[in-house]
Amino acid sequence: MIDKLFFDTDCFSAFLWVKEENILFKLYQGKIILPKPVFNELINPSIPHIKRKVNELCLSGDVSTKEIIVNTEEYKLYYELAISPPKGEKVIGKGEELL
Repeated sequence: MIDKLFFDTDCFSAFLWVKEENILFKLYQGKIILPKPVFNELINPSIPHIKRKVNELCLSGDVSTKEIIVNTEEYKLYYELAISPPKGEKVIGKGEELL
């Protein structure tokens, strides 16, 4: 059984754009976590309706956020994917991690 489900920016915002985030809550109520870089991308002031919805979801407790702590395996993976990928690999966006 899934205890926590981390979302990247593209996946989570797709549900928000079509106003169907309720599908996620039916499937994963209380288990949705946005890594802090994802949260930061979603509250971009240039997309006010997404920012407003993400803030509402966090305040209601439907969604939580989580920091990526330095010197953890998760941070090492994030750093390799988003900051310094292996030679020949592309850098992913900062809101793409830990899906």
